[in-house]
Amino acid sequence: MDIRKWYWWVFISCFFAFLIAGSMLSVSAPQGITGRWDLTIGLGNEAYPSWLEITTKDGGLSGRFVGRFGSARSIKKIAFENGRLTFSLPAQYEKSKTEMPFSATLVSDGDRLEGMTKSEEGAELTWVGLRAPALPKPKNVKWGTPFELFNGDDLTGWKLRDPKGPNGWKAVDHVLQNEMPSGDIRTEKEFNDFKLHIEFNCPSKSNSGVYLRGRYEVQIVDSYGQPPDSHRLGGLYGFIDPTENAGKPRGEWQTYDITLLGRYVTVALNGKTIIGDKESPGITGGALHSREGEPGPLLLQGDHGKISFRNIVLTPAVE
Repeated sequence: MDIRKWYWWVFISCFFAFLIAGSMLSVSAPQGITGRWDLTIGLGNEAYPSWLEITTKDGGLSGRFVGRFGSARSIKKIAFENGRLTFSLPAQYEKSKTEMPFSATLVSDGDRLEGMTKSEEGAELTWVGLRAPALPKPKNVKWGTPFELFNGDDLTGWKLRDPKGPNGWKAVDHVLQNEMPSGDIRTEKEFNDFKLHIEFNCPSKSNSGVYLRGRYEVQIVDSYGQPPDSHRLGGLYGFIDPTENAGKPRGEWQTYDITLLGRYVTVALNGKTIIGDKESPGITGGALHSREGEPGPLLLQGDHGKISFRNIVLTPAVE
């Protein structure tokens, strides 16, 4: 063989070997999996939303996870090799000792995860993850006409989250209130960006929440006099601590004024801004679904105890 042809053949072989290796590295590299993921676990009526965030830490991977209920949890073990993601979560509840193992393959040009997991009871579940949309905060927002979501007389414009669940909700003297047993209630209308005014009365040892677009919970709980925390009054559940506890004693009427723009949340409690234009990383536990790019309803939690609401007024942002 002519020496020049031999050198040319070696060059071409090395070049294509480099391309193949580079392609494999691009699939396996940590940056191909990092980011926020909106998950759906299970199929059909049994499916529920979850959320996953993967970041880099000390040359490896780290992450946190939001399940069907509860707060964000740190991921105990996580790895990504040759396009395959694996991680496991500690049991969410003390009565369960079983970790939840997750595995998935990165597909669709790196924008979709398809995998399997096991519930804490041991049942196998399929799951899908989609990259969470950016949802930037719009500029030069214009506000539309405010309107009441609750007419004070009946439940027109509202429906149960679970049509088959218990319905303890009723309108009494212009107050929307529940009696246990009860479920969550949501508006029939759905919204993108908005301002919300809502007044609430939370008895002792009760617990509720206001879910913005049905996905981001601003916590309601009797925590008067306690240090501010994302799991207490005024917090974006499990994600953002309020700057102070501006709550009143149990049994008194209190007020939220909340603005949601993209994924950015501002919360004023009883006239004091306690969360100022902070980004929610993702959905919180108990969300309706994980499709963050879609509009969503206002959802009021009603399955954790007695709660009352009144003067529910929403002002939509307009294009």
